Amino acid sequence: MADKEKKLPEQKELEKELSDYLSKKYGARIKIVSPMMLPKAAEEQTEDDPTAGSDAVNKIQFDMKPEELEAYLNEYVIKQDEAKAILATKVCTHFNRIKHELRGKKAQDPTVVGRIKNNIVMIGPTGVGKTYMVKLIADKLGVPFVKGDATKFSETGYVGGDVEDLVRDLVHEANDDIELAQYGIIYVDEIDKIASSQNLIGPDVSRTGVQRALLKPMEETEVDLKVPHDPISQIQAIEQYRKTGKREKRMVNTRNILFIVSGAFNGLPEIVKKRVKKQGIGFGADVSSKDEEEYYLKMVKSEDLMQYGFESEFVGRLPVVSVFEELSEEDLYEILKNPKNPVINAKKADFRAYGIDIRFEDKALRMLAAKAQEERTGARGLVSVLEKAVLAFEKKLPSTDIRFFVLTPEVVKAPDGALEAVLENPDAPELVERYEKVFAEDKAAATQTVLEKQDYYREKYGSAFTGERIDLIVTWHVLSGMTLESLFEEVGTMIGEVRDFESTFGKKRRVRIRFAEDAVDEILQRAVTKGVSADTICRRVSTDYDYALKLIMDKTGQEEFVITKEGIEDPESFINDMIRESYGTGAFAIPGPKKK
Repeated sequence: MADKEKKLPEQKELEKELSDYLSKKYGARIKIVSPMMLPKAAEEQTEDDPTAGSDAVNKIQFDMKPEELEAYLNEYVIKQDEAKAILATKVCTHFNRIKHELRGKKAQDPTVVGRIKNNIVMIGPTGVGKTYMVKLIADKLGVPFVKGDATKFSETGYVGGDVEDLVRDLVHEANDDIELAQYGIIYVDEIDKIASSQNLIGPDVSRTGVQRALLKPMEETEVDLKVPHDPISQIQAIEQYRKTGKREKRMVNTRNILFIVSGAFNGLPEIVKKRVKKQGIGFGADVSSKDEEEYYLKMVKSEDLMQYGFESEFVGRLPVVSVFEELSEEDLYEILKNPKNPVINAKKADFRAYGIDIRFEDKALRMLAAKAQEERTGARGLVSVLEKAVLAFEKKLPSTDIRFFVLTPEVVKAPDGALEAVLENPDAPELVERYEKVFAEDKAAATQTVLEKQDYYREKYGSAFTGERIDLIVTWHVLSGMTLESLFEEVGTMIGEVRDFESTFGKKRRVRIRFAEDAVDEILQRAVTKGVSADTICRRVSTDYDYALKLIMDKTGQEEFVITKEGIEDPESFINDMIRESYGTGAFAIPGPKKK
């Protein structure tokens, strides 16, 4: 009887006991953290709230057209024109078809059962932009995105939960919004590694098993977010039920999740070549091996993928094939020259973190491209060769007073020697001149980008689209790395602060002020330089305006005053000049207010 009346343990005691048990069984890395006990667990909407997450889904750009998405990809991705066209078209069709079905409430219509999703297989060597392109698309559409490695599945053997974990991770990326996750993109890389070699021994059994495990998610299935063999997820479910008294719906439907898989598919061109030669579609013997491979890959068919080692059902879930081209040295150079490329921008951000502005000479970029081409790893090689060139500078310069650095051909050739020269004479006229030249070139390129889209910027940010403000925005962009779009918005916001200050000033006093355009430009320049708001600058420069302008109003009856650039640069002299003019006298100083 005493045992039955024994007090139940407190939550902390229970957590400690569970943590001790799990630590003994799985190691010290495991412990209970309340109330969330699993980093990638998804707290789902309840059955009583079926519309939860609909606001997030509305943010997805379901109305984007293929040409719009292709134009966006063109801004970031060099070459791969055919691949960009295919992905832009099929991804847009996928999401617009979802929008059409939701609008017509056809999601449960039996007439659309068995529809084929536009799942995509991307074929191409490493470092040509496959992953980058998918990330760009997901970011542009505003959908959650996860990447998995097919080799993980084959290395661990066939475990169905591994494949379903991709769906659970998608919920995590959607910030636990299950509805949003159901419109996400799952990307599986190195898919060619799970192709069978047409025998039933060794790892081929598990590879075929992984293919079959992917079949249902790639089409449509329900994935349980609670993992049966995971005690932590079970404890979390019990804890949630204890708090709410409700059982949660913990299923994710994969019907509208887009699957994109990719791989190098070494040996596939030979399979295609044998097929087409049997059909009498030979290729000239004088064509290089590289061109020949790309030629045959663009002719790939489902039967070639099955011959490669994929089951027919698996190939059937991937109706769209996109072939990526290998990158040449010139392509790698163009990637480095692209103002939106992540390789150079990431390195600028690294140095900017120490207050150092790094610039890149054109000849140095060409040398980096040539070195990267020798590594035969595509765009990935650019990162490694750049790191080798700047590592010594990145280590040493933050400990000095040097605030700028130019990556020159000399740096690429002999980094250590170039570093010694910079440290010995950091203000050498030649170095300063080379920095200023590259900075001016970068600024001119950014200005040209703005002018090419001037109709767009003028329509959206009319008040910010003037010569002075464009120059401010472009300079700010080159130095900070912030996007032109965000800076136009920031300048627009600051202009609004100036106009709000004018309005507030007039409401609190009998006199009204209006800042001339050149004064606004000066306010913006100071706000950006000092890193403060435009309102702060307005308050600082208007300290003497109140009393002095009232004095002029009492003398002349003038109720509105225009503040020019001079009134920002030297408020006291500006006010004195206005008073002298209104009183018609010579020397005049602003008298202070009478003390009570």
